[in-house]
Amino acid sequence: MSTAPRVDYQTDPSQYKHWKLKFEGPVATLGADFDENGGLRPGYKLKLNSYDLGVDIELNDALNRIRFEHPEVRTVVLTSLKDKVFCSGANIFMLGLSSHAWKVNFCKFTNETRNGIEDSSKHSGLKFLAAVNGACAGGGYEVALACDEILLVDDRSSSVSLPEVPLLGVLPGTGGLTRVTDKRHVRHDLADIFCTSAEGVRGQRAKDWRLVDDIAKPAQFAARVQERALELAQQSDRPAGAKGVALTPLQRTVEADALRYPNVTVEIDRARRLATFTVKAPGAPVQSDIAAIEAAGAAWYPLALARELDDAILSMRTNELDIGLWVIKTEGDAAAVQQMDAALLANQHHWFVRETLGALRRTLARLDVSSRSLFALIEPGSCFAGTFLELALACDRSYQLALPDEPGRAPTITVGETNFGLFPLVTGEGRLARRFYGEQPALDAVRATVGKALDADAALAVGLVTAAPDDIDWADEVRLAIEERVSMSPDALTGMEANLRFNGQENMATRIFGRLTAWQNWIFQRPNAVGEKGALKVYGKGDKAAFDWNRV
Repeated sequence: MSTAPRVDYQTDPSQYKHWKLKFEGPVATLGADFDENGGLRPGYKLKLNSYDLGVDIELNDALNRIRFEHPEVRTVVLTSLKDKVFCSGANIFMLGLSSHAWKVNFCKFTNETRNGIEDSSKHSGLKFLAAVNGACAGGGYEVALACDEILLVDDRSSSVSLPEVPLLGVLPGTGGLTRVTDKRHVRHDLADIFCTSAEGVRGQRAKDWRLVDDIAKPAQFAARVQERALELAQQSDRPAGAKGVALTPLQRTVEADALRYPNVTVEIDRARRLATFTVKAPGAPVQSDIAAIEAAGAAWYPLALARELDDAILSMRTNELDIGLWVIKTEGDAAAVQQMDAALLANQHHWFVRETLGALRRTLARLDVSSRSLFALIEPGSCFAGTFLELALACDRSYQLALPDEPGRAPTITVGETNFGLFPLVTGEGRLARRFYGEQPALDAVRATVGKALDADAALAVGLVTAAPDDIDWADEVRLAIEERVSMSPDALTGMEANLRFNGQENMATRIFGRLTAWQNWIFQRPNAVGEKGALKVYGKGDKAAFDWNRV
């Protein structure tokens, strides 16, 4: 376990140091006012609205508060409460002081949070407007890029820029480069100039190059922001009169070698470098009537599960770097999971259920992009059915115990309608479609099993599990698979897993994570960035970076 203080991803607005939320009917304003003395770790100041992981943890929480606690909100305006600066991006001195692992995990969470903005716009009708009222650089511009539209104040000084290459010797967060091309369709040669120019682009040129959607003079800026926010709100179907659901604090116990929540447990075996995630089925019928669902609020099982699993994944990713293999288990009644799925499907268009589905979707996607090996063990007492089967489908391998002589005790898995695209990967396709490369005969064979409890042989026959050892071989086969996995190079495994998990179609999100895994990961280790005279190390010290001029 790391000797650094444990990072906690749970917060609430009363604890915010960096963001201020304001609600006015269908418009919420998320104001950036970063406390320069409020860094998550010592050794740097968050000047000029530069951010660290603590700022992003608050942003992630604020987005969830808006999603669940304020259903009346249809447009979120992101702007700055500081004069002449919108956001100057990730704090350079924080990056210079950070370990390689910290930098990469920070970038990944940052990108997931930006992707979550786009996910809510696509699936939940929550629109986002970046009101850029000052200098907007690096990761600050990436926040703006994640929004549906960008409005820039035309005051002759405010600009947008991605200065990482010329100033720091690293990439614009990889999300910046990708969104400039894939999302905003900035011409390649103009993007080349933009990404190698430290001073950025302002005014009409920024609009002409498609770097922003519109500009407004300072005297008209506030009115134009309000006008456009209300126009975007007209595109949303979020309910004006609904009552929000308060996101109450998670019930969580943190132990030296375990994380315990009501519905999720993580137990760490440090000697074997593995963690076992156990996800528990509902212990009582999940409310399926809308009035009962709304009354349950944050205690509604699907939402509670999503929040607990999300917190566990984030905590393990950041705080337990040596634990390279996550073993996924489930326990409980498969019928209870199927009943939960029926409630989700029957009410999927209700705003609260839709947001809960979004929380589950984003949490499962966070599992997909975690740089850990994932094995599912399907044992007696398991309940890998429907939504819970997605956990096994996300894994690199799945082992199901075969008990031909004890059919009453043999573990089964059950395919449900929720497995056919309700929880897509970041590729946009379902995990079953990814598994079978979209090949229709294989998918038809799986669909023919919907609702049937499949024992190990039946699951193996349709390709839903990797192996089905019997009780004689089970212990040895699982043990050997685990021992072999944790003995391999973590770097090679991370690269291999990322390649294999995201086969098939590409999109903006997969390119963001692929480039983060490959290019930014590599650049963050090169002397040109992080050596004694690397650009990231000498920034702000008055020294000139010394580069190795070999192109490799």
